[in-house]
Amino acid sequence: GVMESLISYAEEQPPSSLMTNSSSLKQESNESGSPKCVGGFVLVHAGAGYHSESKAKEYKHVCKRACQRAVDQLRAGALAVEAVTAALVELEDSPFTNAGLGSNLNLSGEIECDASIMDGKSLHFGAVGSISGIKNPVLVANCLLNEAQKGKLSAGRIPPCFLVGPGAHDWAVSHGIPPCPSEKMATRFSLSAYKRNKRKMELAEGTVPGQNRTKKRRQSSENGNGSGCLDTVGAVVVDLEGNVAAAVSSGGLAMKHPGRIGQAAHYGCGCWAENSGNMNPYSTAVSTSGSPFLTSEDRVLGGVIVLRCCRCVEAQPSPNIQGILVEFLWSHTTESMCVGYMSAQDSKAKTHISRLPPGTVPGQSLAIEGGVCRLKGVVE
Repeated sequence: GVMESLISYAEEQPPSSLMTNSSSLKQESNESGSPKCVGGFVLVHAGAGYHSESKAKEYKHVCKRACQRAVDQLRAGALAVEAVTAALVELEDSPFTNAGLGSNLNLSGEIECDASIMDGKSLHFGAVGSISGIKNPVLVANCLLNEAQKGKLSAGRIPPCFLVGPGAHDWAVSHGIPPCPSEKMATRFSLSAYKRNKRKMELAEGTVPGQNRTKKRRQSSENGNGSGCLDTVGAVVVDLEGNVAAAVSSGGLAMKHPGRIGQAAHYGCGCWAENSGNMNPYSTAVSTSGSPFLTSEDRVLGGVIVLRCCRCVEAQPSPNIQGILVEFLWSHTTESMCVGYMSAQDSKAKTHISRLPPGTVPGQSLAIEGGVCRLKGVVE
């Protein structure tokens, strides 16, 4: 689709409304005895699609809780990858998101989830696809990432980083992640949506003459999987050691074929995280929702959250004060997108439902907003 409009609210708002400043950075010692910085920043989203005004409070609340969970981990000294996992668990546990609990049901009336996570420090990646019976798929993805970092298995075997279906479920249970019956993962919202979608399919595939039948099938597909449906949830985090991490989780398309794996689980599609290096001064973390690669579609519906940061040295008030400059943004072509963000120095998270302006066409218009956060610390 052609992007017809670009709305940059970050430029319109006063910088102070999007700026987070901290005057000091707490330091602890790690096992090697060197100073370890504690703190960081998190940006989350609860799906790109349509967020009704009647449920706006719930969407904002789950983003706020997800930010708080991540910040609690950062304040306790956890690295970015653990903080981003904590944020995703909170998003998956909400019945209002299409991830984990309350996910979309497939054609067979079952819940199959995708999730992935990436650690910018090690560049390790963990993912699960079409997994059933696990309440928090991101925990399995994170466990796969952690196990891969331990090195080879017995007899020189390469540890898995991406598992699907029953194999993913069995591996998760064998590594201490408790199973959850599928019927307990469905909510009254997801069951109601499944019944509506099933009825639409039955009408579309009924005894309708040629062209009308094709037209009804197309309309049913657009209504069932259009911008009114919420998609993937995600989070990006930077800790005060400069490490970044990203994660994504999704219940997938409503009424999808059993076994279908969406982009949330694919390497380089659902999320990406990479620390700065010799040739690149910036660390970057990205989490996507929807797909920008559906070139055959009339409307490209999706969303993204991005975090970019670099170390900086303050000239005032003292040259020994350094920190991290964090630039962050969210963008979407859907009708709306709910986000939340918070630094470890903030008392509470900021939440916002970004919407396309009236009169614009979802899938053919783009909204983009963002801000800057400066995390400061004293170098001793």
